[in-house]
Amino acid sequence: MDIDSFRAELETRLIIEKEYLIQALSSIEDDKEKLDLLGRFNEKYKELIKRIANEEGIDLGVPFPTENLSDSENLTYEQIILGKTMSVYDNLADELYEKITRIH
Repeated sequence: MDIDSFRAELETRLIIEKEYLIQALSSIEDDKEKLDLLGRFNEKYKELIKRIANEEGIDLGVPFPTENLSDSENLTYEQIILGKTMSVYDNLADELYEKITRIH
């Protein structure tokens, strides 16, 4: 699985998780508990990266192959995946935050 496919799969699963958390909002009265949903979403993000990598047989700790052999820094698959997917997470977390702060 290439990084773009990984990103797309992760985005799909995160959207589902975000919607699940938005549904849970209606049963939560405490504002702190509502904001705790953002922490749960962050944990889901990390968990989903590990789950998808496991499903695809990707070892997150292995150096990511690069075309530029002069790179002194060998980034791992996990570092590359985090770098390529953080914007997806940020956008969805922002949407979740908006929902949390709008619903009182």
